[in-house]
Amino acid sequence: MKKINLFLIGFGILFPFVLTAQSINQKLGLFENSSDVGNVKHAGEAIYDSSSQQYELQGSGTNIWFDNDEFHYLWKKLKGDFILTAQVEFVGEGVDSHRKIGWMVRESLATDASHVSAVVHGDGLTSLQYRQQAKAETEEKKMRTEAPDMIRLTREGNIYTMSVARLGETFVSEKVVNCTLPDDVYVGLFISSHNADVSEKAIFKNVRIEIPFGEDKVAYRDYLGSNLEIMDVFTGERQILRQYPNSIQAPNWTPDGKTLIYNSEGLLYNYDLATGKISVLNTGTANANNNDHVLSFDGKYMGISSNHTEKDKRQSVIYYVPIEGGEPHRVTDKSPSYLHGWSPDGKYLTYTAERNGDYDIYVIPKEGGEEIQLTTAPGLDDGSEYTPDGNYIYFNSVRTGMMQIWRMKPDGSEQEQVTFDNLNNWFPHISPDGKWIVFLTFNNDVAPGDHPFYKHVYLRMMPVSGGKPKVIAYLYGGQGTINVPSWSPDSRKIAFVSNSDGIE
Repeated sequence: MKKINLFLIGFGILFPFVLTAQSINQKLGLFENSSDVGNVKHAGEAIYDSSSQQYELQGSGTNIWFDNDEFHYLWKKLKGDFILTAQVEFVGEGVDSHRKIGWMVRESLATDASHVSAVVHGDGLTSLQYRQQAKAETEEKKMRTEAPDMIRLTREGNIYTMSVARLGETFVSEKVVNCTLPDDVYVGLFISSHNADVSEKAIFKNVRIEIPFGEDKVAYRDYLGSNLEIMDVFTGERQILRQYPNSIQAPNWTPDGKTLIYNSEGLLYNYDLATGKISVLNTGTANANNNDHVLSFDGKYMGISSNHTEKDKRQSVIYYVPIEGGEPHRVTDKSPSYLHGWSPDGKYLTYTAERNGDYDIYVIPKEGGEEIQLTTAPGLDDGSEYTPDGNYIYFNSVRTGMMQIWRMKPDGSEQEQVTFDNLNNWFPHISPDGKWIVFLTFNNDVAPGDHPFYKHVYLRMMPVSGGKPKVIAYLYGGQGTINVPSWSPDSRKIAFVSNSDGIE
């Protein structure tokens, strides 16, 4: 459900300016340079694979400790706040148990420079290491989690936070406050063999350098750039297909597997997966579409939620158009109504609507008519979506305190809770084969009834048959990341949006 008005396109059709993932540095990816720091015996190397968007680092060096360091560094210069995230792994058993890999923020390339580093050792020891001033002794804060797969290092002013997790689990964190590093710093990936006579290797996957929403920006007025991503939910491999300097949201994956459809600034766009070409999906007079747009199961129609009419007070109303585009057919008489799902037979649409001061789940025939209320519990019910067999409607509800995933029969009977934790879970999407649920998770520092832009969020997955949800993606996003069904037709991949400032 989207509760804000998007920008209208005043004159003609405007295509968002885009950058392909291939416009990233072909040699070093997100980074500017690769250097050995200190008097290492064996020169290091950094290799970027543009097809997999992965990095391999090889390096020597005695240590990163005491008052000087030796290691290989893949870096770029940054100012201000940032978020550094990567999946990390050593290659092979290694020689020394204290070999080190991770993220590093550094004042300079001098061997005794001040730094803050998120470090994983060969024996699994994980620590936030820091040297407050040049030539000073290195200090550390050890983490509870050993041998993590995911590492995140963030800077917010003079506070540095290290977050780590084993794949599938949520982050645990440790902080260094009042750090004296300058605003202009080196940031990057590193490797140190902890043995001057050998070189070690490591692989870094799903590497992201993101600039968060700044204090100078106003929520729901200012927007960050966007990454259109796809991900294999079973291998965890993510790929940025295209980067945009403006806000794009909520990609659908067409049933033929050829196209992603997303919204941006009131319009819907087709992204051709084979060619990368973009075209507008014509929705006629509905030119203020939000991120509640859903394809029918047969792929013949696109259901949309649009805020374009004055008579509806610019509140969301549900329409549909042929997938080829055309003038919209209105479905709901009342507003606001936020579309979330089609029935598998294409006869009904399910949506969230605000009626009499409360948000509940409704269904309505495709051609309009009387809406049928399915939920009545106080508080927000949202994100309703049919299973491919039509036996259930999944949705999210705040009725038990935190936002959790629920399901019910298509007539609203047998409502039962599916997730049970202290996180806020939104927008359940069922795989086409009916076996899996993917949903968006906010931390509990977000109000249960809110799903804002620009937060640290997770994508989690669990079997439809039940079980513990597992994190499959760690990202910066939120509103617009995965509001709509976005599974590939083979039930192997999903599409979603992550965000960062500074995308040009």
